[in-house]
Amino acid sequence: MNAIDELFGRIRAEGGTALMPFITMGDPHLDATVDIILQLERSGADLLELGVPYSDPLADGPVIQRASERALQNRITILDCIEAAGRAREAGAKLPFVLFTYFNPLLQFGIDRGFELMARKGFSGAIIPDLPMEEDDEVREAARRHGLHLIPLVAPTSKERVRRIVSRASGFVYCVSSLGVTGERQQFHDRVDEFLDTVRSATDLPIAVGFGISNNEQFRSFAARCDGVIVGSAFVRRIEALGERLADSAARPAALEELGRFAAELKG
Repeated sequence: MNAIDELFGRIRAEGGTALMPFITMGDPHLDATVDIILQLERSGADLLELGVPYSDPLADGPVIQRASERALQNRITILDCIEAAGRAREAGAKLPFVLFTYFNPLLQFGIDRGFELMARKGFSGAIIPDLPMEEDDEVREAARRHGLHLIPLVAPTSKERVRRIVSRASGFVYCVSSLGVTGERQQFHDRVDEFLDTVRSATDLPIAVGFGISNNEQFRSFAARCDGVIVGSAFVRRIEALGERLADSAARPAALEELGRFAAELKG
């Protein structure tokens, strides 16, 4: 069974909610990324979205854009990201990995080649935010062939497209809580509860909520309505603040502990 299916089967049986951090691979460098993955699992993360740095990210706010810029200065490629995840697996990581990538890096690498390597290195799914449903047949088939889920995003603006999008979904459905790009928020879309009800009524798959969630109060608020909560910019901002210490192998353990405490506080 795919590890995402196993995770949400357990989460639903226990009546819990998955914590699903997003991090940018290669920020501050790949050795640190491997250690960050291991620390987040130790600190209670249930699934990780591992972001491929990209120069023109349509959905990412300034915090994640800066992280991508730093990683691209290190010449991090999609191959580097997948291989680093494999190193984390070899070091003992057990939680599911989802590759978050824009379409162009995957297309340039090779769609089938990419999913074959993802499967070998321990990935369970992929999210491609700029790939519309109408054009995803080749990618969907490659994911299916290699046993990975292609996970869709739906937003409050999806409206009548929600049912069509989720009818083709697998793994879980990523529900965007807010309009605009990623980034920590105090306010969410004013009809987000109605939107989540719409998605829930359209699928039996788990639903996860992301974009803007950054503290325990927000986590608990959304946890009551969904199966997973995705936290991105809040983690990436902390990695940015800890960057010099994470880059230094001697200072890294203490910096990792700080990052881990934030993960543990989110779940409460």
